[in-house]
Amino acid sequence: MVTKLRAMLVKELKQMLRDPKMRVVVFVMPLLQLLVFSFALTMDVKNIDIAVLDYDKSSESRAVADSFEASGYFFIEYRPESISDIKRLMDRGDVRGAVVFPEGFEKDVLSGRGASVQVIADGTMSNDAGIIINYASGVVSTYAAGRNIGVRDGAGVVFQHRNLFNPNLLSRFYYVPGLISLMIMVTSMILTSIAIVREKEIGTIEQVMVTPISRTEFIIGKTLPFMITGLFTTTMMFVLARIIFGISIRGNPFLLFIIVLLSIVTYLGLALLVSAASRTQQQALLTSFFLMMPSALLSGYMFPVANMPEAVQYFTALVPMRWSLEGIIGVVVKGATAAELSKQLLWLSGHALFFFVFASLKFKKTLE
Repeated sequence: MVTKLRAMLVKELKQMLRDPKMRVVVFVMPLLQLLVFSFALTMDVKNIDIAVLDYDKSSESRAVADSFEASGYFFIEYRPESISDIKRLMDRGDVRGAVVFPEGFEKDVLSGRGASVQVIADGTMSNDAGIIINYASGVVSTYAAGRNIGVRDGAGVVFQHRNLFNPNLLSRFYYVPGLISLMIMVTSMILTSIAIVREKEIGTIEQVMVTPISRTEFIIGKTLPFMITGLFTTTMMFVLARIIFGISIRGNPFLLFIIVLLSIVTYLGLALLVSAASRTQQQALLTSFFLMMPSALLSGYMFPVANMPEAVQYFTALVPMRWSLEGIIGVVVKGATAAELSKQLLWLSGHALFFFVFASLKFKKTLE
């Protein structure tokens, strides 16, 4: 028995290590991903872009706003003119919070009346929103202590906070739509790549190629069923999210359909690339996994993109799931419009066009 097992072990190791692509997947990719993700991923909430809406426009309100930047946690990126401007900025993902100073803020502080500062946080990521509120409360408390006026009801500075889009900070309003975005990628890539490679293994592709069908028709015929089933499955997931978790689509359902369709087309293109480069189903599965894991980690689903190093943030633009996730969250949770999600739509369209066209050309060469 030991002799047989040793022979099987040697055979499998030789078969695995004979292929240069498998050697890269088995030995190089895990080490490379460990290095990249160790530097890129963090649970710390930092580099918080905020907007400051200052109705008072006084030296006192400017001093408090300066305290936010001096804290090292916040960066004032915008100075909007109204609350609706703040919502628009949060819909686009340009800011994660906002500070609002009411008219008469300085007068109320100096007179001893209760001057209020309102902090608005993007509640789509409940954990981050809670941390942002705590950071902001600390900034206001530090400022008030320096002015010896306190943070309390009645006199001094009254700290108020509000969570936009998700007032109760329920985590499911972010993680359930995000999980749907993740499942779109997983099902589209794995099912398609394995199905095509299986046909390569058993030789049915060669049989199809001798029929009067063009390479383009073959590619469309192979991917269209997965596109249809992907759309149907995604629809069922949203229905389930509505029934079980009470998560309804706040935006335009047709806009959501476009985002999901572009996402599926992108992942089908990636699946074609994987199947063109793979000889076995095992190889296709491993390659798909090593493409999907960095996509999930760098998309912002588990770790906000804004918390990553600046160089990594630029790199995440090449990750299709980032734009798919932001688009789905924008429509479902924020009720964002196509204009507010124009950046996400443009990036997704570019990814879909590039990956599907490039993969189709690559796969045609493989068939030939």
